[in-house]
Amino acid sequence: MTTFQAPKGTYDLIPPDSATYLAVREAISGPLRRAGYGYIETPGFESVELFSRGVGESTDIVTKEMYTLTTKGGDQLALRPEGTASVLRAALESNLHRLGNLPVKLWYSGSYYRYERPQAGRYRHFSQVGAEAIGSEDPALDAELIILAVDAYRSLGLKNFRLLLNSLGDKECRPVYRAALQDFLRGLDLDEDTRKRIDINPLRVLDDKRDAVQKQLVGAPMMRDHLCEACKAYHEQVRELLTAAGVTFEDDPKLVRGLDYYTRTTFEFVHDGLGSQSAVGGGGRYDGLSEMIGGPALPSVGWALGVDRTVLALKAEGVELELPSATEVFAVPLGEEARRALFGVVTELRRAGIATDFAFGGKGLKNAMKSANRSGARYALVAGERDLAEGVVQLKDLETGEQSPVAPDRIVDELRGRRA
Repeated sequence: MTTFQAPKGTYDLIPPDSATYLAVREAISGPLRRAGYGYIETPGFESVELFSRGVGESTDIVTKEMYTLTTKGGDQLALRPEGTASVLRAALESNLHRLGNLPVKLWYSGSYYRYERPQAGRYRHFSQVGAEAIGSEDPALDAELIILAVDAYRSLGLKNFRLLLNSLGDKECRPVYRAALQDFLRGLDLDEDTRKRIDINPLRVLDDKRDAVQKQLVGAPMMRDHLCEACKAYHEQVRELLTAAGVTFEDDPKLVRGLDYYTRTTFEFVHDGLGSQSAVGGGGRYDGLSEMIGGPALPSVGWALGVDRTVLALKAEGVELELPSATEVFAVPLGEEARRALFGVVTELRRAGIATDFAFGGKGLKNAMKSANRSGARYALVAGERDLAEGVVQLKDLETGEQSPVAPDRIVDELRGRRA
């Protein structure tokens, strides 16, 4: 037992559970790669100011949840609490938007960090796969990203997720709505912290999960009733494209999400099997974020899907992914001469693309065969001095128990034939 443990609110991914997480990441990224999204990886920490300006000074993420540190040189850094601001910063720094092919389509996968009360499905260290399409204002792009997320969930076998959809308007119509909402909220009985939000970001009050607040929000003005004609037309095109693609959604006029940079299309995926922490992913359009962090006007849209939350959703539905066995063949040498000979065969099998493991440590036959069975391998390769003298190794099917001699130089072809 070690003296050290994982920090509170974090977790270790270890086999065999880690295989499920890898499969989820692969399933989410698959549709993105097929749609022309290229992989990007950013540092695990960034300037604090990137998030305070991009994510929003008034958000819980910036005011309460960021892990910050000061370097020896005096720089203020933060572990990244979300991915969009980092990806956009990297795209701007590398001038990807000037290469002449907009939108710049990027996907990423990694760990993110927020200091909050650990609870089921909510950790201080969590994993996401995200996608961003930078530099284009097109309802088809919004619809594309939503459809790719839906296809990813469906490919995993998930059925009981729901898509919530809303529009937050733009710089033309949102100020009018903001003023109307502020007037309404100032007449409510709210605590001091919530009243502060009325002046800074009143839309966040709509996202308050407390029943006492939600009861008072009955009759609150909704953004959909204040959308300008351009935003109405844009949102309707998104809805039409989703419907044509067979994607069902629920209009949610109170959906605002927790980040300040969203405009127009906003969406969230929820799963009712996860209790109060039902969100599994979400995103939206963020046409002003580039300018907020010092870049040119670059209308963009993106999402992030939680790997941890998706795994919990799979468990809630009882979905078991069909994962390939980590080992197809397990080699069991009996004696030093067989050990050298079989080790060469193992290397050859691996180079041929056949997952193969080896009985290390000089185990006897009984213990080595136990290891073979525990590995999940379909076949065992067993060889002793007599086998080598006869120029063969024994290939044993661990499911049927059938065993047959095979020449070492025929093992690869034999196993490929059995795969077919």
